[in-house]
Amino acid sequence: MTTDTTARTTETTKVRRPHAWIWAALAGIVSAATLLAVAELFAALVARSASPVLAVGSFIVDVVPRPLKELAITLFGETDKIALLVGVGLGAVVAAAVAGVLQYRFRPVGAVLLGIGGVLATAAIITRAGAGALSWLPPVLGTVAGVVILILTIARLKRWVAAADDRDLDGVRAGRRQFLLLTGLTAVGAVVVGVGSRILNATTSSVAAARDALRLPAPRTTVTVPEGANWEVDGLSPIITPNSDFYRVDTALTVPNVDPTTWRLQIDGMVDTPVELSFDDLVNMGLNEYGVTLTCVSNEVGGNLVGNAIWTGVPIRDVLRMAGVQSDADMVLSESVDGYTASTPLSSLTDDNLDAIFAVAMNGEPLPFEHGFPVRMVVPGLYGYVSATKWVTKLTVTRFDKDEAYWTPRGYAAQAPIKMSSRVDTPKIGAPVPAGTVVIAGMAWAQPIGVQKVEVQIDNGDWQETQLSTPINDQSWVQWRLEWTAEAGSHYIAVRATDKQGNVQIQEQAPIAPDGSSGWQRTLVTVS
Repeated sequence: MTTDTTARTTETTKVRRPHAWIWAALAGIVSAATLLAVAELFAALVARSASPVLAVGSFIVDVVPRPLKELAITLFGETDKIALLVGVGLGAVVAAAVAGVLQYRFRPVGAVLLGIGGVLATAAIITRAGAGALSWLPPVLGTVAGVVILILTIARLKRWVAAADDRDLDGVRAGRRQFLLLTGLTAVGAVVVGVGSRILNATTSSVAAARDALRLPAPRTTVTVPEGANWEVDGLSPIITPNSDFYRVDTALTVPNVDPTTWRLQIDGMVDTPVELSFDDLVNMGLNEYGVTLTCVSNEVGGNLVGNAIWTGVPIRDVLRMAGVQSDADMVLSESVDGYTASTPLSSLTDDNLDAIFAVAMNGEPLPFEHGFPVRMVVPGLYGYVSATKWVTKLTVTRFDKDEAYWTPRGYAAQAPIKMSSRVDTPKIGAPVPAGTVVIAGMAWAQPIGVQKVEVQIDNGDWQETQLSTPINDQSWVQWRLEWTAEAGSHYIAVRATDKQGNVQIQEQAPIAPDGSSGWQRTLVTVS
């Protein structure tokens, strides 16, 4: 009796039923990884823009409600795209795990679900701007591969489970080995192929080499930063923002790689003669330097989504003049290589007193990729979403009552002049300062009129006029500073600007939508 019991116990211990749902979920995740890896491989070979993750992510960027976009920018800043991709990836993992479980329990529901995911990814890819004739191929081949792997792995898992139910030790060993071998090898292969293909996709482009080799002609006019324009105050932003520190906000999940040798700019719509220019055509019109501050509409009061640079380019009005703009037009719809559009008042592009340009260089070097290489628009006095189109390829002269741009149906104004603003750079909230003489300093901008004065108020006292740095021009921001005899305790510092026409910065608080935030920044400072 004791011997028989021991034998049965040993047999039961050896033949354990696998945790089928866990293994099925893993099979689903590996199958989805196969889908993505195969899609990335063929994207690298035949259609670089046909990445399912990026296409789905871009689709989400397009359809997500405006409040969520604003929340993402507020929470993640310039890393919002990374956060989105991580979110898409986590969502895909969960969906893939569910597909694996469903395939195990209700065959072939899981395979159908994975197939639907592939179809949706294919639709997202082929409907994106710039999709090529073979853009459908990578996601379709990836979907087929993923579905096949899911079917095969779940079939092996079922054989493993069935052998365990039958107490077939040899069958369990064979089923487990087959399942783990197929799943493991596929997972490793998916990681190697997927990562390798994405690296190949990024590194085989010759655009980086083309940018490095680009030699722009010397500008005919240059911008000189006057003496006294830039103060060396700890914590104060420099008058010229380095390229590496310049804010980036756009809808592109991956930075477009546009070859300047194949780039073309089209001007059409309400014009007498449509125009098409190559990069060389544009550059040969003659380059000049311009100092212009850019501001994102998502910039909160006191925020850092603003920067100033020396841009080199060609006046947009000169190109529009070549096309012959018709008299009843009032808007220009600019379009990026990735399909993004912006609506700019025609008057802002044709005004001889505004330096609206097609920029090809930034702070003395060809535009960085993330800032629009090879050509972008820079328009003083307008928020970026209605003017500063990166990777620009087309201008359509039209009317506001006929066309609308990317952000207009998403709750933003079709026209958005930059609101005069000022901010405190130092002292910063949460950084106590010692009692005694403290320099309060910050930035102010009032495009295209220029800043006349900046005033600071401490603890609801009288407004005190600050010292301004020497302005580069009226289209660039200025620094300001005030020496303050600080006493121990907590103090509130408020700041406001006045432009050269005598207009005072708007005090009323307003959110960033529909046409930019407003209000006076009020900062709490602790003096120890």
